[in-house]
Amino acid sequence: MANFDTNLVHGKCCNDNNTGAVNVPIYNSSTYVYQSADAKVKWDYARSGNPTRAFLEEQIALLEGGKRGFAFSSGLAAIHAAFAIFEPGDHIIIGDKIYGGTFRLINQYFKRWQLEFTTVDTQDSAAVEAAVQSNTKAIYFETFTNPLLRVTSVKAMSEIAQRHHLLTIVDNTFLTPYLQQPLKLGADIVIHSATKYLGGHSDVIAGLVVVQDAKLAEKIYFSQNALGGVLSPEDSNLIRRGIQTLGVRMDRHLANTAKIVDFLSKRSEIARVYYPGIEGSADHEIAKKECRGFGGIVSFDLVDTIDSKVFVERLNLFQLAVSLGAVESLVELPYKMSHAELSAADLKECGISTQLIRLSVGIEDAEDLVADLAQALDSFQK
Repeated sequence: MANFDTNLVHGKCCNDNNTGAVNVPIYNSSTYVYQSADAKVKWDYARSGNPTRAFLEEQIALLEGGKRGFAFSSGLAAIHAAFAIFEPGDHIIIGDKIYGGTFRLINQYFKRWQLEFTTVDTQDSAAVEAAVQSNTKAIYFETFTNPLLRVTSVKAMSEIAQRHHLLTIVDNTFLTPYLQQPLKLGADIVIHSATKYLGGHSDVIAGLVVVQDAKLAEKIYFSQNALGGVLSPEDSNLIRRGIQTLGVRMDRHLANTAKIVDFLSKRSEIARVYYPGIEGSADHEIAKKECRGFGGIVSFDLVDTIDSKVFVERLNLFQLAVSLGAVESLVELPYKMSHAELSAADLKECGISTQLIRLSVGIEDAEDLVADLAQALDSFQK
């Protein structure tokens, strides 16, 4: 069996009609011919299955070490399909700092289905175990939270889940299978917003799900086919292509982020840096044991004397935009942008101040990125 970086490039063997194509073709057909009325066909209608999408689904299953993969039209479509396997009255424990879109989906959609949820700090294993009820079916969390990068132990959550016969569902968007493979740590379902690092170029919206169990795979496939939020052949190809360079991109993301964290840690204008690669925290200890790296996202608080809105607007290379995980570097103000729908009280409870900045570090030259941050900080000394 090939090593991980080789699997990124080649995936499973693509042998299409003996054409010698290096990459799987983009199959645009919405329907497929039956050779006879009684024929047992692999492909019939593109929502149910498409060869281009199937290649990507097999690719992500291979990289995660899972049984089967599924590709969706967005990360939220993937999360929707995963939660759709549960029944009215089922109870799910969720992390207390999940993505806002997931929070909205749960509270404004799935609660109408009579699914029940309890929000818990998933770094507190005792609190998670105490939240288990007779109707609990799963624990759902993000490996690294956004934007403060709190780290949850996949092993610890999986052990609790296994003791109580629950599913462990992990959103691993920030790490990708290059830095962590949650299924190998005991998880049952892994979800990715492939829009981010897996696509890597800010040009496609996509979601992926990988499962460990064949029966669970059938449930996710039913959700995928019934709900219909499938990834198009063209977008499947873009994610496939992005995955081929994931390793070299992630290496640059990690190297650049380490240099930026070092720079920020030495500046008096920075009140605090949030990054699991910094020693001396529970986040660092968990990440060191369970991950191959600490990711390409770093957040920090500016001191109160600096206007955070002016700061982000004075950056040049770091473009002011939401999202993350692509080749270009981005900066955002969480309280104004990604978390703008939260009330002031909710923001305070989440630890998000008006001084909090989040960087998605790209693959540009690290010296240029540091210089961009330096000139913005230095401008406040004039």
